[in-house]
Amino acid sequence: MRLLTILTPCFNEQDNVRDVYRQVKEVMATLPAYDYEHLFIDNASTDRTVDILRDLAKSDRRVKVIVNTRNFGHIRSPYHGFLQARGDAVIGCVADLQDPPELIPQFVRKWEEGYKIVIGVKKSSEESKLMFGVRRLYYRLIGRLSDVELVQDFTGFGLYDREVVERCRETDEQYPYFRGLICELGFERAEIEYAQPARHRGVTKNSLYALYDTAMLGFTSHSKVPLRIAAITGFLLSIMSLLIALGYLIVKLAFWDTFQLGLAPLLIGIYFFGAIQLFFIGMLGEYIGSINTQVHKRPLVVEKERLNFEADVARPNFVVEGDLVTLGAQVNGPPFVAGKGGVRRD
Repeated sequence: MRLLTILTPCFNEQDNVRDVYRQVKEVMATLPAYDYEHLFIDNASTDRTVDILRDLAKSDRRVKVIVNTRNFGHIRSPYHGFLQARGDAVIGCVADLQDPPELIPQFVRKWEEGYKIVIGVKKSSEESKLMFGVRRLYYRLIGRLSDVELVQDFTGFGLYDREVVERCRETDEQYPYFRGLICELGFERAEIEYAQPARHRGVTKNSLYALYDTAMLGFTSHSKVPLRIAAITGFLLSIMSLLIALGYLIVKLAFWDTFQLGLAPLLIGIYFFGAIQLFFIGMLGEYIGSINTQVHKRPLVVEKERLNFEADVARPNFVVEGDLVTLGAQVNGPPFVAGKGGVRRD
């Protein structure tokens, strides 16, 4: 029987984790030909989320939980969970239920047709019209500037075959722009449109900084156009400055006694060129920061706790060593070891 992994990243989602667990369980009951596991990766929640996940794991062996030692951010933690999934296919399903679990059967049917990637594309959203419009504008901008063809209105919600997971593992990305990485791999994909519902409970954990971080990550990961715009802009401005200077010189020589330059053009020019320089220095800094993150080779996350993984000893990725179970197919560091004393690294 083929195994599906439903991956749910969460942070302070005590009001939603039971609902997403229940809805996924109901949907999977309509797919009796498949076994499944529901993998929650918690980013060090400060509310009761982890306690609720422990209760769910205790009552249902299909629920598997990874708890991080701290909040490793909205990029690294979900990607680590994606790489830890052991299913023949992985389906992302966020805790706030804005990725509707009822689409899972449609994803699976397309997967059965041979598609390695089946993604959900938002045709509309119940979020604020302003934010939806800003997001659409960003998707179209990054789509035009990207070196690869990116999918418009794709948030990462979808089904990914085991081969896709392994190709992602081989890239050894430290801070991936997941939506771009999936398109970069080039697998044939199916797209399913859906209307994104509003968040059921709680408030979004995506701050303005997190949204900016994701946006800049998209540019630096998949486009060199901003750097080339900086070079072209600098070249054009230098020509313009030279022509203006030459024009002022000619006018001054022609009207030596009456023409006065004044302070206004000087101040405007200084502030204008200063703003241009700071903008492109900041853009250059984003690229340097991206390189800095990649070369550090730090682990995506450090795990504090794992629940219900001991039931997976029979899977090929797991090796039994006495009273320990070594998780062999890990990334970014030594293997995790789950034993009587908990989880540690070798």
